[in-house]
Formats: sequence, C-alpha cells, structure tokens
Amino acid sequence: MYEGEMTVQISSRFTIAVHILTCIDYFHEEYTITSDFLAGSVGVNPVIIRQIILQLKAAGLVEVVRGKGGIILARPLESITLYDVYEAVESVKGKLFRFHENPNPDCPVGKNIHAALDGSLDEIQAVLEAKMKSITMKDIALR
Repeated sequence: MYEGEMTVQISSRFTIAVHILTCIDYFHEEYTITSDFLAGSVGVNPVIIRQIILQLKAAGLVEVVRGKGGIILARPLESITLYDVYEAVESVKGKLFRFHENPNPDCPVGKNIHAALDGSLDEIQAVLEAKMKSITMKDIALR
C-alpha cells in the first residue's frame, strides 16, 4: 500500500451478521438466543452483537422478543439473501469503488481514466450484487 492510500472493503460486520443469522437458525429450538449467547459463538463483545442485531432488526431480518423470548428470525432463511444482510449492516452505500480524486487533466491517461474505467467498475459491482442476491441464508445454513 502506498503512503496515504485508503482501502475500502466490506467490514467484518457482514460476516458477523451472517454468523448471527446462522446461529439463530441452528440453536433457536434448544436455547434462548441472546447477545451474550451469540457473542460466545462469534467471539466478539456482546456490545458489537447488539449493534448488529439492531441493524438486522431495522432491516426486518430479526425480531427481539422481550422477556425470555430472545432473538428470532423475522423471515425464513430462504427469503433472506446475502445482499439483504449486506444492505442491513454495511456502511458502504452506493458505489463500492472509490475513484482517486485528482487525475491530471493535462495527461492523456489522467483525462480519460474515468471514462475508460467507470463502466467496468459499475459492471463488476452489478455482478457482485447479483451473485449476493442469488445466495440465500438457507444455502449456507448448517442444517
């Protein structure tokens, strides 16, 4: 990496959310699913689990049942795609690829790089999103 270079990547919140949903499905008949229970499986602080649960709840993927009800799935696994999870928890909205801000307009490469690359980057993102939409949580569930 070059000095001052910033990388943008999908955070671990996405894989943690997938882990959470998988745990809820796997253990819901045996245990009351709590943030502490999930934290033990994921290996992170329960505060992080609670933050992600709030995002999953806002997206309509989980419900929190007060009392001893715990956390349950709001929809069947086959109706939750990886893209649904991604949209619920990721802060990367819009374009995944960040273009460098100041290509030199006096350089033949610099003045044309956006036009040469933008379409390809949009296509790559569309393929990624389509693939995420085609994989459901049921496809990766452990049962």
